[in-house]
Amino acid sequence: MIIKHFTFKDIEIFLPKEKEIVGNTDLIRFNHVASAENIDSDSLDWINSTRLGKEEILKKTPAKVVICDKGVVISPEIQILKCVIKVDNPKLTFSRVVNGLFRKEQKVEIHPSAFISSSAKIGNNVSIGPFTFIGDCEIGDGTTIGSNCSIKDSVFIGQNVYIDSNTVIGSEGFGYIKNEDSVFEKFPHISGVIIKDNVEIGSNTSIDRGSLKPTIIEEGVKIDNLVHIAHNVLIGRNSAIIANAMIAGSTRIGENCWIAPSSSILEHLVIGNNVTVGVGAVVTKNIPDNEVWTGSPARPIKDFVKIQQKLKEAL
Repeated sequence: MIIKHFTFKDIEIFLPKEKEIVGNTDLIRFNHVASAENIDSDSLDWINSTRLGKEEILKKTPAKVVICDKGVVISPEIQILKCVIKVDNPKLTFSRVVNGLFRKEQKVEIHPSAFISSSAKIGNNVSIGPFTFIGDCEIGDGTTIGSNCSIKDSVFIGQNVYIDSNTVIGSEGFGYIKNEDSVFEKFPHISGVIIKDNVEIGSNTSIDRGSLKPTIIEEGVKIDNLVHIAHNVLIGRNSAIIANAMIAGSTRIGENCWIAPSSSILEHLVIGNNVTVGVGAVVTKNIPDNEVWTGSPARPIKDFVKIQQKLKEAL
């Protein structure tokens, strides 16, 4: 089997305009990428900007093509043996090259075993996996929905959305009222879910429909596997909700937030823009813009550190 080797012409389109090439571009010849312990002379390699001893890493890697940040000093010896591509964000550049050259294009198809309501509106170039249920909803162009998903009635999904397998969108939220006999009666959940463009949702995630107003996931939001988002939640643009997180009903999360794994945000709270919620945090209060909170109950990181220090001193 003939193995294709990529050259500078192949990767040039993925490189930023502001770059510096150190060494001979004729040395750019690779056919795969690999983890650090498996890199060889035919690999494309990169060095994280946060690493210490980057010059030594560059010297020791067997790869002839390396992407690194502009602060790395390139010795004359390295310039002869390797071609180094210096950019502002090596991880981003490496990711773009790998996605552009090695990621397989997914076949656009609607699997014959999928059930699609006759009233559903399906856009162009939409993929729907095996045994997926599509109710009375609208799905925008270029969206991909994996296998065994359930997209229920009154769900709107925008363009270029990715939904992984076994995810449920539009199920009824958990809302009950005890009646005169102290028996639970269900509160109505008759609204829907709005998922805007370029959202990605992992597998085994559940997003509930709104009760009297829709649950809304704004553009560019990334939601991991095993996440629960309750009724009436709003998640702002470009926020990330990581595995095992739980967002309770009617909570508002701002833009560019990072909600870490296994964290919980209680109902009716407002989380500001550019907020980070730490791993396993339990949020019981509103969080202002631009803050980092962690702990159980969650509090600003500076207060959390003070408490931990006092506990350490008390032992």
